[in-house]
Amino acid sequence: MVSGETYNERSKGKDVRTSNIVAAKALANAIRTSLGPRGMDKLMQLEDGSVLISNDGATILSKMNVLHPAAKMLVELSQAQDVQAGDGTTTVVVLAGALLDSASVLLRKGLHPSAVAQYFLQAAETACDSLKKVARLVVADNREQLLHAVETCLSSKVVSQNTDLLAPIAVDSVLSLLANNNRTVDLRDIRLVEQVGGTVDDTELIRGLVLTKGSAKSGGPKRMEQAKIALIQYCLSAPKTDMDNQVVVSDYAAMDRILREERKYLLEQCKQIKKTGCNVLLIQKSILRDAYNELSLHFLAKMGILVVTDIERSDVDFICRTLHCQPIAHPDQLDANKLGHAELVEDVYMEGGNNTVVQFTGIANAGSTVTVLLRGSNDLVLAEASRSLHDAQCVVRCLVQEPALMAGGGAAESQAAMALREHARTLSGQDAYCLTAFADALEVIPYTLAENAGQNAIQTVTELRAQQAKGVVGAGIHVKTAQVEDMFAQNVVQPLMVTTSAIRLATETVAMILKIDDLIVVR
Repeated sequence: MVSGETYNERSKGKDVRTSNIVAAKALANAIRTSLGPRGMDKLMQLEDGSVLISNDGATILSKMNVLHPAAKMLVELSQAQDVQAGDGTTTVVVLAGALLDSASVLLRKGLHPSAVAQYFLQAAETACDSLKKVARLVVADNREQLLHAVETCLSSKVVSQNTDLLAPIAVDSVLSLLANNNRTVDLRDIRLVEQVGGTVDDTELIRGLVLTKGSAKSGGPKRMEQAKIALIQYCLSAPKTDMDNQVVVSDYAAMDRILREERKYLLEQCKQIKKTGCNVLLIQKSILRDAYNELSLHFLAKMGILVVTDIERSDVDFICRTLHCQPIAHPDQLDANKLGHAELVEDVYMEGGNNTVVQFTGIANAGSTVTVLLRGSNDLVLAEASRSLHDAQCVVRCLVQEPALMAGGGAAESQAAMALREHARTLSGQDAYCLTAFADALEVIPYTLAENAGQNAIQTVTELRAQQAKGVVGAGIHVKTAQVEDMFAQNVVQPLMVTTSAIRLATETVAMILKIDDLIVVR
């Protein structure tokens, strides 16, 4: 025993493992009721007093104040699934909780935790391989098949009633980024602009750019056709010294001279901008001094230049890639070749709101980026619509990367469970026990879907097993009709990557938890 260490401060083997399993299962059970189209939503009051409504697993868990280390692993698991597949964030946590429940039964029978972890990892690979054999291949740019997958994803969201509008927007926004047979999609190329006012039905896909702040209110133009756009990163205001200073003016003549020199300096700056042919100017927000002043905006307005101020530094890269312009850091770098072009730049009033946005359309060689203008009656609806649309875009990205579809409604998990049981019959000993336990855990998904839909879970899952045994690969639980039907025929489908990713990530996390035999608190 190390000097200074007392035995009471450490918990050993079985007790620690039991504690971890109980904590993780409690967290999984907390969000289990949110699974599926008939799942319940969670109302969360955040630390700042604001309210959040969502049934997205990753969002719910990220806002929860989780203290237990093992439970925190499930929070990270949900976030990993969100990054990997974008959908299935609730499924992966529920599945992990069921696997831990099955593992605890095996541990009580005397199996070693390391052996259980190893067999579970093998079972996960077997399950994923079986799903790949029955998955249906799709053409990545087949819009109709992509729409069916996105509609399934959105059916469980708060904004499910707007699926007919959001699903085409999610599909078209991702497909518009595909070029030259490139199968990698960066969702950062899709800009989601949220504007309060109107309803979700007013959401639209913009083949261009939308800036959340309207043009400067200085008497300048609000609409510009055949726009030549410059993005400057320097300041259109009187220069200052690098150090703090005070200028003492002793008479009015000196004051007039200062104002005259400032006016001359700003006028020269504005003339240089106009000389390049620029008629739309974007000014980046500045920290050290004012990025602009009223005098510079007055000169630009007199020259007929539409001005948009306070461009965030984080938005510069996206704006440049969209408009095909180059940021200009110094007046000496002003050049017509660095300007972007658009057929129309105009202020658009947001009906139902009190603000305007600047919309850029008709951009030459558009396609590298796209913008979605999200509308909603309040911040709660907007936030949930944004999360739901992002999940839907992730589903399309999954199908682009791995063009294979599985039936929804618990069909994939039930099919994997059946394949594992058949494989377990060919084995003996611990292998067979662990594979059967893994298969039982997979069926928690159809059980939960049936429970959340108000059905008799045991009867429904028994019928689902019977249909799968008859060879109906797409047999799943259709929660809207409360029947076991062929999900492929009902167009209830989901990407193969979502299911396989959930199974692998959940299994890896469970294996990690099972191998923990001590909890050491470091102060």
